[in-house]
Amino acid sequence: MKVRLAAVQPRSGGGSTESRNALEALDWLDRAAAAGADLVMFPEGYPGPVNPANTYDAFGPLAERAAHHKLHVLASRVAAVEGGFAVELHLIDDQGRTAGVYRRTTPRGPYVYRDIDAWDFNYIESSQPPMVVETRLGRIGMLVCSELYTPELSRLLAIQGADIILYPAGGAINEFLPGWRTLVWARAIENIAFTAACQNLYGDEEGVATIAAPEGVLAASTGEGLVIADLDFDRLAFLRREDERIEFPKRYSTIPGVLRWRRPELYGALGASASGKPAT
Repeated sequence: MKVRLAAVQPRSGGGSTESRNALEALDWLDRAAAAGADLVMFPEGYPGPVNPANTYDAFGPLAERAAHHKLHVLASRVAAVEGGFAVELHLIDDQGRTAGVYRRTTPRGPYVYRDIDAWDFNYIESSQPPMVVETRLGRIGMLVCSELYTPELSRLLAIQGADIILYPAGGAINEFLPGWRTLVWARAIENIAFTAACQNLYGDEEGVATIAAPEGVLAASTGEGLVIADLDFDRLAFLRREDERIEFPKRYSTIPGVLRWRRPELYGALGASASGKPAT
């Protein structure tokens, strides 16, 4: 089985022009459907709103268009919660229903990006760990932006059997781009899963859009547009069931079956804080 993933890297509106993202998101879905996509990923906070000062309904029309095209869609916004606001990812299925919601957990508040006007709100981190969403396309996991840098979160999804892990990013990655691209592929290698990232483009910066498989980067782009790749689930199943052998030539270009190497009894220190004391 193959699943065609389309990562959208849009030139996004902000501030007083942010609401245009809602209409443009529908155009992106039309383009992705025309390209034969099964799953479409938008960046963090897209189509929004991101700034709580802006109020518009992007998700209703988006769900209707997703159902029309029979697409699964990952969309994002900032939503009001008790005490402040949460960064949310919504996975919309091909019937226009919300199949799963993830709220950013890491880092804890106050939000590290509060020095940007649009993000100057009381961010409330979630205490609910990420969960895999079962879909007809496979098991999909979602994390937000720089949560890519917290490998434990991706591994939690891998242990739940995630086939695809999506990392929609906000933007302004700039000097971090080489590391970001490396980590997107690294998360695919170590978790035997497909991974993908994309971001909003607000100026002339290069984008991070990347789709990776355990054995290589499938597609990447620094500019505005759709980044599309076919995810080969049969190959993924092969890499998961095989064990590494001393053979030449090798039948794989990454070490297969690495999730079976886990030894949880050794990992107690992962429950400790950075100071070495038990986490609270």
